[in-house]
Amino acid sequence: ERVDNLLSQMSLLEKAGQMLQGERGRVSEKEMKNLRLGSVLSGGGSFPGENSLSDWEGMFDSLQKGALDTKHKIPMLYGVDAVHGLGLLKGAVVFPHNIGLGAANDPELMRQMGAAVAEEMKLIKVLWNFGPCVAVSSDPRWGRTYESYSSDPAIVSSLAEAYMLGMQEHGVAATAKHYVGDGGTVYGTGELNGLLDRGDVTVPEQELRERYLKPYQVLVKSGVKIVMASFSSYQGVKMHENKYLINDVLKGELGFSGFVVSDWEALTALSGSDFKEDVALAINAGVDMLMEPNNYKEAINAIVNNVNDGKISEERINEAVSRILTVKFDLGLFEDPYQEKLTKEVTELGSETYRDVAKKLVAKSQVLLKNEGNLLPLKKGQKIYVTGPAANDMGLQCGGWGLSWQGYMDDGNGKITDGTTILEGLEEYGKSYGVEIITEKEQASTADLVILALGEIPYAEYEGDTTDLSITGSSAHPGNQASIEQVKDLGKPTITLLVTGRNVIMKDYMNQWDSIVMSYLPGTEGDGIASVLFGEEPFRGKLSMPYYESVEDIGSEQGNLLYEVGYGLTDK
Repeated sequence: ERVDNLLSQMSLLEKAGQMLQGERGRVSEKEMKNLRLGSVLSGGGSFPGENSLSDWEGMFDSLQKGALDTKHKIPMLYGVDAVHGLGLLKGAVVFPHNIGLGAANDPELMRQMGAAVAEEMKLIKVLWNFGPCVAVSSDPRWGRTYESYSSDPAIVSSLAEAYMLGMQEHGVAATAKHYVGDGGTVYGTGELNGLLDRGDVTVPEQELRERYLKPYQVLVKSGVKIVMASFSSYQGVKMHENKYLINDVLKGELGFSGFVVSDWEALTALSGSDFKEDVALAINAGVDMLMEPNNYKEAINAIVNNVNDGKISEERINEAVSRILTVKFDLGLFEDPYQEKLTKEVTELGSETYRDVAKKLVAKSQVLLKNEGNLLPLKKGQKIYVTGPAANDMGLQCGGWGLSWQGYMDDGNGKITDGTTILEGLEEYGKSYGVEIITEKEQASTADLVILALGEIPYAEYEGDTTDLSITGSSAHPGNQASIEQVKDLGKPTITLLVTGRNVIMKDYMNQWDSIVMSYLPGTEGDGIASVLFGEEPFRGKLSMPYYESVEDIGSEQGNLLYEVGYGLTDK
């Protein structure tokens, strides 16, 4: 009723403004007022000033002031990618990436994670998270593999639902993305690099429904507020212009009542002859809000001109704006636009309570692939040589979607953010076990055994698409090869930790290693790994995606697997 009442008083120009989302680096308080923008986002690695809580608060309040300094005083909704925690801010808790959470497979902890992420987001006044990613992925060559919980839609659905509920119960809107089929693109169809990302999904509709639509059915039923469309295509049609799948299936058949947002500048790749036509294609397909970080003015004009030219009906515009306003009312933005009355559980980033949830998830996500001679758990009084590029690098632990979109490695000036590295965790636990941890090459020969931590260079999206998945290949950390050779020459019992965003190819080296642990991308709480290596927590992680022997085996019916989905040894 309030929505209808407000809608009836708005001009077409005001409605068009509500349908746009600009980027904070471009949008000013004045533009918020003049363009009546509905939403603002931070792109990956985009933050105000020195990236402090007060910088965020100041920016938010200024933009909100512009939004409210208008006839109808419609508050803006601000969105960020808090993909695995609010990694955009130094000091926030960074949780494991989704592939590790899939291996942990603990819906209750996922709910707690959702709550923790929401509470940290509220500290910067941001009430919209572009997550969870509900991609169902099984091709590790895809650069977003680590953003997928599993190749099993049931696991994806149950974890994403729990995470979404935890977040929304704490007053932050979740986004199911990327609708639909983003994890099932065919190798060779990638839009930007001819590999996988933003490619084409070709499976028959029944398989699309059973495999890729499943998580959306579950999340829509549980009240997810926002859905983001995918850069990818289905059978040659870009998802952003796929009216059947967005309008008929998602909104009609599944009964989704929230709003659909486009992905970053996705309209430029649509089949229209110009931007105006692309805007019409997307909106007529059912996209309600356009994420146009830079072209928001042009997009507003395009909406108005399309309506005036009869290319988009005013009825469709009303539907879109009504959905957007409903979410804003639901989040309490009209009553409390500056969030002065919002209940917050914490006043600072990085609380021990949330770090503890992350640490538990890290521990549960460790998958024991091999344990010859029962090297694990570690024994009291041992002398252990810890080496490898990922042993003491916070940036490698966090991977992509951190302080920047592509992520950073530590650069010799200390850790990129607060937390515990794998080495620091081992040293901490080692104290109570009388274990001596050494890291100097010169002393390595005196050790009883070796822990070798190998990693990948951080990446995100298409930048992570690869033809070479070897642990010493092009997307691996360049230091892996030398570390592997040095450890082989030592000839000591070896435990290898794979700190990677996917199941990397390692067949050539496996025989040199007595124990192998898939640690994935654990985030800031590296002591969660130590807790399992020392046996304080049992190994409970299970592979949530197939582990291929070689790149040639991927996706082929006769493909050889090193390990099946669900594999994971226990050390008890």
